Amino acid sequence: MIFVSHALPVNEPGEPLITRDALWDGLVRKAENALPFVPAITDCTVTARYSETVFDRDIVLQGEAFTERITLEHPHRVVFTRIAGPVLGTIANEIEGDAPDQLTLRFSFALVVAGEPGGSAGEQAHADRMTGMYRSAVAATLDAVRKIAAGASV
Repeated sequence: MIFVSHALPVNEPGEPLITRDALWDGLVRKAENALPFVPAITDCTVTARYSETVFDRDIVLQGEAFTERITLEHPHRVVFTRIAGPVLGTIANEIEGDAPDQLTLRFSFALVVAGEPGGSAGEQAHADRMTGMYRSAVAATLDAVRKIAAGASV
């Protein structure tokens, strides 16, 4: 099983201020349509809604198809549970900190690669690729939220 957690500060000097509410709104938008937020995702379609806070979506990530169940835990966490595809598990996007200058966005994941034994070289190689991609996704998500905060459309 692959475990990774990575956090970045939300508010950087010289960038538009992102409030907790604005960051939460950005994470909800990302859950609904990941395309402006995660460059490695080329398709994202909501396929079922179970409530205001739980829905399924199909994504294509680096050419591979996945189904994810999304759980919105207002106002601090979005959980993506991979329920179909070649890599299963859970990804969490969490807002940490209270004051705007202390906010961080943490992406954590616990994933299992189909056909790869835990601890194998193949699993490690997959983990290394995924870690880089998810770190890029954290930065891209914050960039998109900054654009929204500055009044741009994404």
